[in-house]
Amino acid sequence: MSIFPDLCNSATDYVIKPRRYCDNGLSAYWELPLFVNTVAPCKRVMAKTNTDCLWELAAGELRDREREGGYDGGGETERSVFLMGSKAGGKTTLLLRCLDRDEPPKPTLALEYTFGRRARGHSSPKDIVHLWELGGGTSLSDLVQIPISAVSIRSFSVILVVDLSKPNSLWTTVEKLLQTARAQLEKVFAQVHQKQKTKNETAVSPAARVLPKDHPDRELIHPFPVPLLIIGSKYDLFQEMDSDTKRVVSKTLRFLSHFYAASLLFTSIKSESLMSRTKNFFSHHAFGLDRGKTVSCDSTKPLVIPAGSDSFSQIGTPPAADVDVSSLHAKSPKDLWKKVYEGVFPPESVEHQKEVKDPGRDLQYREDSIDATRAQKDQELEQFKRNAAKSWRGVELDA
Repeated sequence: MSIFPDLCNSATDYVIKPRRYCDNGLSAYWELPLFVNTVAPCKRVMAKTNTDCLWELAAGELRDREREGGYDGGGETERSVFLMGSKAGGKTTLLLRCLDRDEPPKPTLALEYTFGRRARGHSSPKDIVHLWELGGGTSLSDLVQIPISAVSIRSFSVILVVDLSKPNSLWTTVEKLLQTARAQLEKVFAQVHQKQKTKNETAVSPAARVLPKDHPDRELIHPFPVPLLIIGSKYDLFQEMDSDTKRVVSKTLRFLSHFYAASLLFTSIKSESLMSRTKNFFSHHAFGLDRGKTVSCDSTKPLVIPAGSDSFSQIGTPPAADVDVSSLHAKSPKDLWKKVYEGVFPPESVEHQKEVKDPGRDLQYREDSIDATRAQKDQELEQFKRNAAKSWRGVELDA
């Protein structure tokens, strides 16, 4: 085994090359990055180190780095972030602001993709984030299977944007979108874990990723399978509502965020200070940067609660001033909070929530020239069907 002599005297990542002799007498090299921590006192690697142990240590280091957000091997890192949430809730606007793109937002058609890049320094590789945005609120939730795949799952995050100015649709939006995304994530994770079994690898529990072992709520929460950020948008409209409404919405979102081991953030595109915090949280999920240490749990102010910073004891009981909790029959704490919340903010009627299965017929995507051509083609198709039907009737009569 050949080792660089100044291994412990430089901040550079070195490569240890175990020599393997082939049957034909020639030698071959296998290369594996070995990362040296130069901050702590370095232990010199001796030439007699057992090769198998070295490979095991390096493989363990690689797995740890992958769990923390992807291994780049000294090159580019790639992450994926999936945005979904309330229809017309401001997802596109927030995304453009976080990417510092000066362009007018357009309604999202079904599922859209873009990407962002960030340079670590001069002449260094750039980090890449793949960004998927789901439009249409809950109506097109089945499309989650496209961005959530075995390829992207290793460095995947979800950002859920809820419109604070529409509290009646808030619970339905959170519940349906997270249920659909969780089902797809668990399906993909099951496929990945099946492959890992042959490699004797163990998966990290989402609860272990967020909450310490001594956290009192560790066994009470149902963590989302991947890092989750819940953003309450349009805070400028929300702060104009009465205090009771703000208290109920804030406490309920705190409960849901803690239940899913998610971070919670209220924001508004009209506030530079709130957008600065939003960019910090976005950069944390997109590029692994520090999201800051600010924590605010006051319902009279914009909430800023990183994952794992809250607790059920601090959140308290459901705000049921006008609801008799004893009369509610709930199967779980989450079910109880849902009944109380919907007692204060009844969900929208089925007619109002009517889903548009064909986005081409949705008025928000109207384009006059394209719609006129489509109408003409529809008429030609109907005429063709009528002519074809007459032809077949003539054939039957002749027979």
